Amino acid sequence: MLLGFQTAIKLNNQQRNALAKHCGVARHAWNWGLALTKNILDHNKANPQDKIKFPTAVDLHKWLVAIVKPECSWYYEVSKCAPQYALRHLAEAWKQAFKKGKKPPKFKKKGRADSFTVDGSLAVDHFRVKVPVIGWLKTYERLPIQYQPKSFTFSRTADRWFVSWKIEVEPTHTPKLVGVVGVDLGVKTLATLSTGQVFEGTKSYRKYENKLSRLQRLNRHKVRGSNNWKKAQIKIARLHRQIANIRRDRLHKLTTYLAKNHGKIGIEDLNVSGMLANRNLAKAIADMGFYEFHRQLEYKCELHGSEFVVVDRWFPSSKTCSNCHTKKETLFLSERVFKCDHCGLEIDRDLNASINLEKAVS
Repeated sequence: MLLGFQTAIKLNNQQRNALAKHCGVARHAWNWGLALTKNILDHNKANPQDKIKFPTAVDLHKWLVAIVKPECSWYYEVSKCAPQYALRHLAEAWKQAFKKGKKPPKFKKKGRADSFTVDGSLAVDHFRVKVPVIGWLKTYERLPIQYQPKSFTFSRTADRWFVSWKIEVEPTHTPKLVGVVGVDLGVKTLATLSTGQVFEGTKSYRKYENKLSRLQRLNRHKVRGSNNWKKAQIKIARLHRQIANIRRDRLHKLTTYLAKNHGKIGIEDLNVSGMLANRNLAKAIADMGFYEFHRQLEYKCELHGSEFVVVDRWFPSSKTCSNCHTKKETLFLSERVFKCDHCGLEIDRDLNASINLEKAVS
């Protein structure tokens, strides 16, 4: 089983500049390819009788070498893999958009989600990695050296750089303490299990919201592009990174606990994008990280030998009585205690839903 491995890297100023150059070339190749492909689509739409074949990643790279590289000599200062992978990712993004799976790709902006991918003469040592053109880069932690990667992906968050690659991990079947469990995700509490356990969310955004608002408010009065403005941008990005890390740490610990100790886990297929459309709850829902919880739990169940079951989103887990299975016609979000008019059961709303999910997957 292949899993992604990511670690922070130690850099000097020369290495930081080299990584930034690679990001700039990859971004330029992406934006150039995106502009070209959009022009081709517009031409085909306006002239259906004279259509131009939509280019593949190989076609885009050939045109890049013939047209762009002679005019942009700085392309030769970085690894040739950076623009190649950028165009591959662009072709894949268009493929997903044509299948209606995702939205069409957008132009990239400097400083936002900077990343690039390289392959070739790569190497992993105990505390360093080797990259073409740049050379050896030190890391803060000991690295898994038993699996040599085929490619490296570098990314930047605030002022910190990370390198990631795929490693092969053997699935381990751990002994399970509970056979079947239902997990209900909520806004008030992150997860409620059918066993009665309740896991609170970190609500990290809510905790640092005032501090973030203050930094953004102070940044408004600085001249855009000035040194003080750049310093303020880094402070804001660091705080965003801290908020995301706190949330991600909580989700990792909870999903690992569930996958290791439960044989069969049932959760509801939530329409997260639809839930985020509710402006009254969007901030609280995003602060919990429902999609990330689902993603982590899915691959960790496979890793630890547990069964992961997703119940249909139209299953009335909250409206159905877990005792007599009578379904309520309406149930307001403000009703935190489920009261059954048929059998008289009074139970916490989230616990009732998790018990119904457990019964649905049993």
